[in-house]
Amino acid sequence: MGKRKRLVAEARKEANKTSYFAKLNSCPTSPRKMRQVADLVRGMDAYQALNVLKFNTREASTRLEKLLKSAIANYEAKSNTRAEEGVLFVKSITVDSALMQKRLRTAPQGRGYRIRKRSNHVTLILDTKK
Repeated sequence: MGKRKRLVAEARKEANKTSYFAKLNSCPTSPRKMRQVADLVRGMDAYQALNVLKFNTREASTRLEKLLKSAIANYEAKSNTRAEEGVLFVKSITVDSALMQKRLRTAPQGRGYRIRKRSNHVTLILDTKK
């Protein structure tokens, strides 16, 4: 590894020590459906976002709720303080597409239709109100 690359990597690691985040990789939900739920809670207070996700009927909301709880636990572990209501908020949620499983469905007259089973990566970053 070159010197410049090492310096950038060390700077990124130092920045990660002070940020509170959680990642969900290869979630078997289409990115569009996950983005619709993520847009609901972006910028909200963390515990208010938990309530919104808990009572939402979409399947993606249960996965995001679990991810948000994990991010709150990461905050508590890194800062050695209890997460109180009104302190944390959802700084950003990014939903990126991941691998796509390609399947073939039989169709009439000897044809085959493609089925694309999509998945996504979700990164949730929390921040404290100052």
